[in-house]
Amino acid sequence: MLAAFALATASIGAQGPAAQAPAQPPAAAAPDFSKVEIKATKIGANFYTLEGQGGAIGVLAGPDGVLMVDSQFAPLTDKIVAAIKQLSDRPIRFMINTHVHGDHTGGNENLAKMGVTIVARDELRARLAAPPSPGRPAPAAALPMITFRGPVTFHMNGEDVQLIPVPVAHTDGDTMVRFPGVDVIMTGDFYRSVGYPNIDRANGGSLKGMLEGFTALINLAGPGTKIIPGHGAVVDKGGVAAHRDMAMAIRDRVAALVSQGKTQEQVVAAKPTSEYDARVPQAAQTSDRFVGQLYAEIKGGR
Repeated sequence: MLAAFALATASIGAQGPAAQAPAQPPAAAAPDFSKVEIKATKIGANFYTLEGQGGAIGVLAGPDGVLMVDSQFAPLTDKIVAAIKQLSDRPIRFMINTHVHGDHTGGNENLAKMGVTIVARDELRARLAAPPSPGRPAPAAALPMITFRGPVTFHMNGEDVQLIPVPVAHTDGDTMVRFPGVDVIMTGDFYRSVGYPNIDRANGGSLKGMLEGFTALINLAGPGTKIIPGHGAVVDKGGVAAHRDMAMAIRDRVAALVSQGKTQEQVVAAKPTSEYDARVPQAAQTSDRFVGQLYAEIKGGR
């Protein structure tokens, strides 16, 4: 039996109007999901990660059932569920969304129809139901049934799983999920160990909140904590600290250029990330985006 299910300031969300698909950022080309394989990695005694196409999935397995973190894309649900069945014969009971993007929420509807209870922040549910253009509202079944604003704890499978809101960071509905028994923290996309930070301003994100989130994550983690980012390799708190310091340095360079009256095109052309490009994975794909987001935030005052 589930020992307890403590929902600090939690609320049961009402179902919204049905529509076509979960909101997600526009993609250049749809992946071929038929070729995607799901890889499971054991991180702790009863904790695993799954890799496929999209954000990292966490799996806490045990006699109380399975708790998941994030759901990737809808076409992968059957493969994901099959991979989980190789780890546990218990039912999937809960799935926590770390943020709104479709590579983390795309499987929500399928899982809900299997009886899985979806849990996320109030803001995430609101964004799924009414996303910014060109996103489409998520189907009613994809919306979290249980939502929260403050910290939440699941007492399950011998773990005290902590859901910790990260205000206004990658989006305005980010959550990091801490598993203290195995010394793991999952971050969703407010921290990624590949590429430069991605501030989704359309979904309420800000660099200020992201930097505050990095600091909170560093303070929460111990010397041996395994930090599992939304994308990229597992790191320790030192990796997050270096990422935060880099983001702050680039922000200051962009701010100096803005104070000189430079346009966004001129700021991007000045390559304020150049010192870091050689050691940041996927720098070429993400540097101009990050600089443009910084410019918009500095000019807009948020």
